[in-house]
Amino acid sequence: MVVLREGMCPGLDEDVLRDLRAADVKTVEDLLSSDIEELAQRCSVSYKALFAIRRVLLAQHTAFPVSGADLYEELLSSTAILSTGNPSLDKLLDSGLYTGEITELSGGPGSGKSQVCFGVAVHISLRLKQSVIYIDTTGGLTAGRLLQMLRAETTDAEERMEALQRIRVFHLFDVYALLDCLYGLRSGGLQQACGGGGGSVKAVIVDSVSAVIAPLLGGKQNEGMSLMIQVAGALKTMAKDFNVAALITNHVTRSGSGEVQPGLGASWSHIPRTRILLERAEEAGAVGLSGRRTATLIKSSRQPCHIQEEFDLQWWSRSEEGASGKRKLDETDS
Repeated sequence: MVVLREGMCPGLDEDVLRDLRAADVKTVEDLLSSDIEELAQRCSVSYKALFAIRRVLLAQHTAFPVSGADLYEELLSSTAILSTGNPSLDKLLDSGLYTGEITELSGGPGSGKSQVCFGVAVHISLRLKQSVIYIDTTGGLTAGRLLQMLRAETTDAEERMEALQRIRVFHLFDVYALLDCLYGLRSGGLQQACGGGGGSVKAVIVDSVSAVIAPLLGGKQNEGMSLMIQVAGALKTMAKDFNVAALITNHVTRSGSGEVQPGLGASWSHIPRTRILLERAEEAGAVGLSGRRTATLIKSSRQPCHIQEEFDLQWWSRSEEGASGKRKLDETDS
């Protein structure tokens, strides 16, 4: 409830305020819900003066209706779709990663989560010329791996260096460090984080969010749940306020029936807008090389759930050099 105060708007002086209070009109809500003509008679204030005061207060304290067309135009102007660089994943994601949203990759060890994140970071920095914040909580990301993938994409050394400068890496190994980083980026450090390579920050990657949260959950550890909600809030706010795409990775667990499902439980399940489950193609019943992966869409507001696409992790390392290093990448990926 907003109490009426002298000077809140033109015409609302001490005398008018005293008369309104005498008529038991003490808040903005009281005035806006009153019949102005009847109120003018009760408090001896002119109808014209009350009408003018009411109009100003309406503008200050009420929300104006917005049409669906206006909302759609705002969406088109504010939302960008970032290609992952992989046609199969882009198809599953309805063209790519959407800014303002959180997209989750879940999967077991060796499913390719980290490799996909590396490829997405390289594609956005090199091909889209945009900056990427990469938060590594497992120690799996190295400059050598990024450079190897960049060499597979371009022979221009200067172009590779510029792309590397557009990827800012944070190595953080506990949830408190992760929260400090997210709060720091959200409070103004995001667009200054990638100073040398040009391009605005369009993607924030956290690989893996579950690595620092899962150990704190379960039993009577209520603090873990609170910290998880804080991480979720920081990611969602940053994605919305700065119009960036957030890509996170999560581990998997098995339900009572043995079904593979993303970790972190029901409280986390509503946080990502889109969720993809990654599995080795052999595990999903397909015949293929060790680099083949099956991606299943398990949550989406745009596409039918449970549709699948198959792709090869070598997609982001297509050169001869990238292919030769593929076995090592695949074996160490989580």
